[in-house]
Amino acid sequence: MSRARETDPAQDAPTVHPPKDHAVGMPAVLNSVRVVGSQAGIKRGLPLLRKVNQTDGFDCPGCAWPEPLHRHPAEFCENGAKAVAEEGTRLRVGPDFFAAHPVADLADKSGYWLGQQGRLTEPVYLAEGATHYTPVTWDDAFSLIAGELTALDSPDEAAFYTSGRTSNEAAFLYQLFARKLGTNNLPDCSNMCHESSGSALAETIGIGKGSVLLDDLYQADLIIVAGQNPGTNHPRMLTALEKAKRAGARIATVNPLPEAGLQRFKNPQTARGLAGRGTDLTDLFLQIKVGGDLALFSLLNRMLLRAEADAPGVIDRDFIDRYTHGFDAFAAHHADGDDEAVLAEAVRRTGLSPVEIERLFTMVLAADKIVVCWAMGLTQHRHAVPTIREIVSFLLLRGNIGRPGAGVCPVRGHSNVQGDRTMGIWERMPDRFLDALGTEFGFAPLRHHGLDTVGTIRAMRDGRVKVFFAMGGNFVSASPDTTATEDAMRGCRLTVHVSTKLNRSHVVTGARALILPALGRTDVDAPGGREQFVTVEDSMGIVHSSHGRVAPLSPHMRSEVAIVAGLARAVLGDADDVPWEDFAADYDRIRARIERVVPGFADYNARARVPGGFALPHAPRDERAFPTATGKANFTVNPVTSPEAGPGRLLLQTLRSHDQFNTTIYGLNDRYRGIHDGRRVVLVNPDDAAELGLADGTYCDLVSEWSDGDRRAPHFKIVHYPTARGCAAAYYPETNVLVPLDSVAEFSNTPTSKSIVVRFEPDSASEGAAAPAAPLPASSSP
Repeated sequence: MSRARETDPAQDAPTVHPPKDHAVGMPAVLNSVRVVGSQAGIKRGLPLLRKVNQTDGFDCPGCAWPEPLHRHPAEFCENGAKAVAEEGTRLRVGPDFFAAHPVADLADKSGYWLGQQGRLTEPVYLAEGATHYTPVTWDDAFSLIAGELTALDSPDEAAFYTSGRTSNEAAFLYQLFARKLGTNNLPDCSNMCHESSGSALAETIGIGKGSVLLDDLYQADLIIVAGQNPGTNHPRMLTALEKAKRAGARIATVNPLPEAGLQRFKNPQTARGLAGRGTDLTDLFLQIKVGGDLALFSLLNRMLLRAEADAPGVIDRDFIDRYTHGFDAFAAHHADGDDEAVLAEAVRRTGLSPVEIERLFTMVLAADKIVVCWAMGLTQHRHAVPTIREIVSFLLLRGNIGRPGAGVCPVRGHSNVQGDRTMGIWERMPDRFLDALGTEFGFAPLRHHGLDTVGTIRAMRDGRVKVFFAMGGNFVSASPDTTATEDAMRGCRLTVHVSTKLNRSHVVTGARALILPALGRTDVDAPGGREQFVTVEDSMGIVHSSHGRVAPLSPHMRSEVAIVAGLARAVLGDADDVPWEDFAADYDRIRARIERVVPGFADYNARARVPGGFALPHAPRDERAFPTATGKANFTVNPVTSPEAGPGRLLLQTLRSHDQFNTTIYGLNDRYRGIHDGRRVVLVNPDDAAELGLADGTYCDLVSEWSDGDRRAPHFKIVHYPTARGCAAAYYPETNVLVPLDSVAEFSNTPTSKSIVVRFEPDSASEGAAAPAAPLPASSSP
């Protein structure tokens, strides 16, 4: 019988072993079975695993990697099994739990401990000045929210956050409710991850989504994987890379850390993977400095133009002339300066040798069809948008967008984060969407832009947002500048979280707080006894259905659709002309309205029932049409820059452990990196450590430097690790406290969680512990 964890284990005394040089294999299989058995039990858990990512089952609550046309009976990864186990757990958090635990005590617990307690089963309310959450009925919960919203001086004093897990149907109703209320304050988790991708791609190719499908990976000659660790963050991608490699593709990986999954993949679905060596995936590993990717791709583009001048035919002039705009300015920019000086500057910014860069360039020249994949390692820098623009230009030069085996592949993190944006979850939806929404539902949506995530935190801090409503997620832990975010949250009059399990955001509250228990992907959703399904969109624009398969643990849980509909009825009243109650009873009615508002969803209900779903139209991919301001794909001019740490400092990037998905901590191990039984570690190159006097195994405080002052993350164990020189790494959310709220990417406003300037100071949490050398004087502000 599974039991909730009673003690909150320490996370600051890990054991450290050498990192692995391969990923998955039998250990992943055994760990998957162990986790599912301990959380959900074999009787409940194994049937769930048989239905995850199947056409008649449910979409994994984890990552957004697409499913292949022909699916394996075990179409999930180790981290997908962990996600299913967490959601499918038999453990319950009900009124007795809240009666026994004051909020102040829960606030002292780790996010890991909170998540291990089980599924939330009843709505609970924290009254102003109260010490405990207490049960509340759904009607009373909705009345409380309605009272606060209607008392606001303006609807813009409320913000409605969305997690990537929210279904298309719930997301569409949620944004409709917010806009009917009168606000575009719709921050979402994409603001903190791939907003930079969307900004760059919309400007350059006219659509803020990737242009490739799985078949394109299988047909590629060269796949460049930059700033990404699929072995932990979306392990099923390794299967696609293995298939591409077997078909003849070469793979170059560009990353500050060597990652086991990209070195060698032991596919657990094959005998070679379970018992043999597996597949060596990476042909060339470039250990780039944090934030050096713009310099690398800029240099590659210059080298391609130089090669074209020497021997015409290297670039695709026919494609450039027919389909692109801005080439002459782009070419002139890359013709400027002395070649040797440009190369030297690129070497300095990337940390790569000329020989390594030449090897990659040779691979580029030999490849007719190229795909570039990336994730947070590229998007969470001040210069993230220029970096992705430069990647687009790199592909445009040789016609590698809009043909099989080539294109851009931003790999989204959460299973429907892309679908939520398609459904209107964005503070800056274009007029064409708002026009269609207003026509369909008989109102005039406001046109002024709302608040994104960073803007919402600032507005809560300044008292301009007084009600915060979260549809899923863990906003407090996911957001930057943890102290500022928590203070901002505490300044609200009401905070509301629709959730499946406890997290940190439930114990950092406004004056009043509600927790509303939601059904998850695994749960059967049958309002009035009629089973419903929802739809999601994966990272490559495929929309498909998801059907829950186990009975909910409590009759008091409600679907996200039902929660939005109930809230809307309470706030907007019966006179509102949107049939909220009908929508909650039959999701086909929601999809029928979506198809009249959102392009690409014609015959939505019929196509959603086709096994495997359907692909949304993508003009650049499908017909080499580019719906940009110029009507063509745009080359751009991006001056080279990269983050600089300064003497005595390192550039810190935040990252996930293998026992983690976003802010959900499944366990305290990072098996592939050799970290066990703890999370408060900082990975430092041994040569940097020697220069800074940072002995392996000692403890320090991490202090980030910004123009408004320092931020401190105490008591981190120093681990000598093969990071790029000048760079360090540590897990989030523990290091989110170091990310300044005002340190954001240009154009996208995404927090710069991958380029934090830090210094190391003696450990303030353990008296007498061995400590690093005294820090140098503080550097000037960035």
